[in-house]
Amino acid sequence: MFDAAKIMIMKTTQFDTDLLALEKSLNRFAFSLTANENDAKDLVQETFLKALVYKDQFEANTNMRAWAFAIMRNTFINVYRKNIKHATTFDSSGNQFLINSRQDDLTPESSFSANEISSKIDSLEPEFRIPFKMHASGYKYKEIADSLNLKIGTVKSRIFFSRQKLMEGLKDYDR
Repeated sequence: MFDAAKIMIMKTTQFDTDLLALEKSLNRFAFSLTANENDAKDLVQETFLKALVYKDQFEANTNMRAWAFAIMRNTFINVYRKNIKHATTFDSSGNQFLINSRQDDLTPESSFSANEISSKIDSLEPEFRIPFKMHASGYKYKEIADSLNLKIGTVKSRIFFSRQKLMEGLKDYDR
C-alpha cells in the first residue's frame, strides 16, 4: 500500500511539474486569444485550475501541451459565448428582435480612439483589410477562405499581419 501511495504522489508531482513548465507558452497563447494582459492571466489561471481538477482524465504518456492548450481554447470559447449571450437581450415588442446591448458611456476620447482605429483599419491594403474586417465581424476562417477563394492558411496569415500592422500603427494608443 505504501508503495502505491508513493507512486501516486510521484505521478502527481511529475504532472504538476510538467504543467507548470507550460506556463510561458500558455501565457503567450492566452494573450493571443484575449489581447488583454489581465484577461490572459485569468485565462491561464482558469486553465491551470481545470487541468488540476481534471488531471485524472489526462492519459499518461500523451501530449500534455496539446491537452492544456485544448483546455485553454475551450475555456476561452465558453467564456466568450457566455459573454455574448449575457450581452444579448430581447426587446419587448412582438417581433422580439435580438439586441446586442452596448454601454452608453461613450466619451469624446473613446469616440476619437474608435475613429482613429477605424481609419487605420481602412488604410490597410484590400487583401489585408477585407479578411480582417470579416474576421472582426465574426466570420470563421473557413467562411472567409471560401468567400474570398483563398486557402485557410493565407487567411490566417493576412489577419495576423493585419493585426501586426495595426499594432504598429497604433503603438501610441493606450490599451
